Amino acid sequence: MMTQPPNPPSISRWLRVEHAALLALVVVIYGRVSGDWLAFALLLLLPDISMIGYVRGSTLGSVTYNAGHMLAAALAVIALGAVTASLPVVQIGLIWAAHILLDRALGYGLKYPTHFKDTHLQRV
Repeated sequence: MMTQPPNPPSISRWLRVEHAALLALVVVIYGRVSGDWLAFALLLLLPDISMIGYVRGSTLGSVTYNAGHMLAAALAVIALGAVTASLPVVQIGLIWAAHILLDRALGYGLKYPTHFKDTHLQRV
């Protein structure tokens, strides 16, 4: 099995800055849609429950973690909430996206099946 080489530090820094900027945008949008900041704080770390797969090993763990940290899924929830005019669904999607973007801004990326510390951004 071939593994991907880690991103050079300069690329990782650019990606982290980009994710921090997107995080700021999501937080502003959350505030503009009259977000409940207590709910935001309480639910922000909820996607990390997807790490539970690591109990059964790195391969399953990477699949469950990556499923819980897929930005496209969070954006789909936001879009679903917008299309159905459901403010709670939009808020959940924004909180989920904020979690993912915070992780990425801190350097925690999607996981490779080799080890929990092997991510698409860097080895943590």
